Amino acid sequence: MNFFNFNIRKVVILVLIVLLPLLSINMEQKTTQNLWFAQPISFLSSIVQSFFAGISQSVRGTTAQYLNLINIKSENAQLLSEINKLKAFHTKYQENVLEIDRLRKLLDFKSTNKMKLVPAQVIGRDLAVDHQTITINKGLSDGLKPQQAVITTQGAVGYIFKPETHTSHVMLLTDRYAVTDAVVQKTRSHAIVEGLGRDSASLQYVERDESVQVGDMIVTGGLDQIYPNGFPLAIVSEILKKPNSSMRIINVKPVVNSDKIEEVFVVISSENEDFTQLEVKK
Repeated sequence: MNFFNFNIRKVVILVLIVLLPLLSINMEQKTTQNLWFAQPISFLSSIVQSFFAGISQSVRGTTAQYLNLINIKSENAQLLSEINKLKAFHTKYQENVLEIDRLRKLLDFKSTNKMKLVPAQVIGRDLAVDHQTITINKGLSDGLKPQQAVITTQGAVGYIFKPETHTSHVMLLTDRYAVTDAVVQKTRSHAIVEGLGRDSASLQYVERDESVQVGDMIVTGGLDQIYPNGFPLAIVSEILKKPNSSMRIINVKPVVNSDKIEEVFVVISSENEDFTQLEVKK
């Protein structure tokens, strides 16, 4: 029995020794051939690889777009900031051009007449409804006094009624307490311009038979010894008839818009100047 078992082992060992080389050769041959399950596995593998490759490409594309959007947003913010700076610079440039133009006109005006003038800037406006006044940046220390005329290159503005050390308050022609000697330029008829407030005034004491029309120029008369003679004051804007009377209501509009005044002249002396021969443009 022991002998039989011993022989069986020998046979098995011998068979294994013989078969191992054959199996090795067979396996080498199989590796060069396509197995029946290799093609399905390869197909599934390609699908999975394509799926993950698509996801990866999509993620990369989305990330790239997001980064581009961030860059575009940053560039837009920078461009917007530069545009705002350019707009501010352009606005400042335009203001400087306009200021230079105004100052050139002021210098030309001052050099072409015989009046003694002090230039000043408007630094304040009276907000009260009952009064029409402005404040300028020149005062007693600059030689200013009450009842001195305040004008621009276009026409009369008002006169100083309350000078202080470094500033002065100017009563405009439209103030309800303002009264100015005037002349109808076309007919040379004397009258009085009285302020009505709210940027308007009226022409008083005009003869009934005097020919006055809308658009006529009203100039200073010079009798009040405040304004230079013949300087532009206002333009006739409206003529109304009083009810049950032959009298007329003549409303005038100052030639200078007080809301747009920035620089003015204070007339220190105008005794050597006469504008009566000046043809004033409407």
